[in-house]
Amino acid sequence: MPELAFTADRLLLFGATGDLSQRMLLPSLCALNFDNLLNQDLRIVCTARSEMSTHEFRNFAREALEKYLPKHRRGGMADFLNRLSYVPVDATTPEGYDKLAEEVGEYDGLAIFLSTAPSLFEPTISGLERVDLTRGNARIALEKPLGTDFDSSCEINDAVAKAFPEHRIFRIDHYLGKETVQNLLALRFANILFEPVWNSNYIEHVQITVAETVGLESRVAYYDDSGALRDMVQNHMLQLLALVAMEPPTSFDATAVRDEKVKVLRALREVSQSEVVTGQYRAGAVDGKSVPGYDEELGKESDTETFVAVKANVDNWRWRGVPFYLRHGKRLPERVTEIVIQFRCIPHSIFEGRGAVTQPNRLVIEIQPKENIQLSMMAKVPGLGREGLRLRPVPLDIAMPDAFSDTVRRIAYERLLLDLIEGDQTLFVRRDEVEAQWEWIDQIRALWAENDMKPKTYSSGSWGPSAAIALAERDGVTWHDD
Repeated sequence: MPELAFTADRLLLFGATGDLSQRMLLPSLCALNFDNLLNQDLRIVCTARSEMSTHEFRNFAREALEKYLPKHRRGGMADFLNRLSYVPVDATTPEGYDKLAEEVGEYDGLAIFLSTAPSLFEPTISGLERVDLTRGNARIALEKPLGTDFDSSCEINDAVAKAFPEHRIFRIDHYLGKETVQNLLALRFANILFEPVWNSNYIEHVQITVAETVGLESRVAYYDDSGALRDMVQNHMLQLLALVAMEPPTSFDATAVRDEKVKVLRALREVSQSEVVTGQYRAGAVDGKSVPGYDEELGKESDTETFVAVKANVDNWRWRGVPFYLRHGKRLPERVTEIVIQFRCIPHSIFEGRGAVTQPNRLVIEIQPKENIQLSMMAKVPGLGREGLRLRPVPLDIAMPDAFSDTVRRIAYERLLLDLIEGDQTLFVRRDEVEAQWEWIDQIRALWAENDMKPKTYSSGSWGPSAAIALAERDGVTWHDD
């Protein structure tokens, strides 16, 4: 597969007035500019349906930066705003693309970012083709969701593939831009300590939790059509699972890393009815505040799930017999994304006769909000006593903000936008990964339909339906809720 060595001198941003652009994309680009990570000749052409001039859009962008970018990272804002130009375009109307092509002009390298609804991908790409903005080395980034199932995902990917070969398509999963997610790769493959025990001989189970305290917020229409399984498990959580379970790649490049991830995704066993729990929140209290139930927020009754717990199995040599428990929900007690690696008990304790109880080691990788890595080790409690030797788990903590206090805490999109501009696909998702993810998710949804499985209710502020607790406890496993 050809590698993209060139750096783009044009960035074409669709959906430039949208929420993602205001909260993430424009602040990320401004921060990159502040850190001198953007080439001086990079121009950013922005487009959306809203009718405004370049001057008006720069004022719009300034307001977004002042709202969402920390003050200490706003240096050089005027220089950044001068990079921006704006052309209003209705993506479904071919005529608007001529002005867009004129504004882009001649380029050595073009990076295109589609921050639009997937329904607009095909007409947008057709418009770009018509004005020859897919020529040469132009590359394109696609925001999720890439379809609602395997078939619709293939339709989107086929439409994109007509204009862009796979090595010029950058499918975004913003979790892969998070520092702690990338640190998972460093933890595994830059330290000899873990790899010898990173298998079924030493690991009992793995937990991956993505818990949110929020409800629908501004995503009412989208979320009710999607649900927790397709919104979060299909992409973010399966990517985290793949990074945990993948074999060591031969090198840290896009092809090698993604080859190993897709092997994991293809090794996922089909889920049985007893291995999945789905739920929907009802009225309750989160952070001491009363919140309405899902149906009340939505304004109608719905069977869409806001919680899902799955027992997944990776059927390969390394992981055979090690369950991966995935859990995601809205209106849970706290906001946290973490990976828990639970090691097995020691085969024989020499301390039993002395009254000491040992506990298995546990590695907790917290991705957000704290960005911590914690390894629980057994240690002797200091002191003397007739009760004998006492042992207690002691955490070895690496708080990433403290360990790297001299570095800047970045938005995940900074890494991804910079990689798009420079042509590095390592942290982006390949087509065969997306398709393998959808095949596994579609099987679960077919299982729900076949058995008429409806979401179980749970109170807002709880950790989901009681059946989710039972899902793990049947195997003697307790969810990590500390």
